[in-house]
Amino acid sequence: MSRKLMMVLSLMGVVLFWSSMASAEALMAGMKAPDWSFKDSEGTAFSMASWSGKVLLVNYVSPDESDLNDHFTDAMKKAKDQGLLKDETYKGIGIADCKSTWKPDALIRVIAGKKAKKYNTTILFDYDATLRNAWGLEKDTANAILLDKNRIVRMIVRGKVPQSEVASIVQMAIDLQQE
Repeated sequence: MSRKLMMVLSLMGVVLFWSSMASAEALMAGMKAPDWSFKDSEGTAFSMASWSGKVLLVNYVSPDESDLNDHFTDAMKKAKDQGLLKDETYKGIGIADCKSTWKPDALIRVIAGKKAKKYNTTILFDYDATLRNAWGLEKDTANAILLDKNRIVRMIVRGKVPQSEVASIVQMAIDLQQE
């Protein structure tokens, strides 16, 4: 076999391997989300079980894109402030994708602290892209994942949440509290 043909076949094998891996790992609506554990800025570990029995919104975000979905997070906060999303049945959290940025960890914690204060929430830190790789999330952007009380993915947006979908996602979170 010629060297050129072997290189082409090898390259095709690598492409097929990686595309099959990506599709096998990508979290999609209707799938049960695998659990994880990350720490906050004070070293306290949290997992999805930390909010057992609650609808959970996970905002997995590159620190370089920390404002990308503020329009969506603001809408969720408004629903919470209006009493439509209740502390007993809903929790929104942020997870910083620290591996996707050049920013030092100290700066990431400052950015996260401002977000935690603005949204009165918990921000966790994924230093090794563990969740991004496990769930097939996008790098260098924001990812929004809405999980029901049984940790079934009800909605996942990789990138910017379209303004046209914000109201329906907020309503979905409100409705999921009743299940």
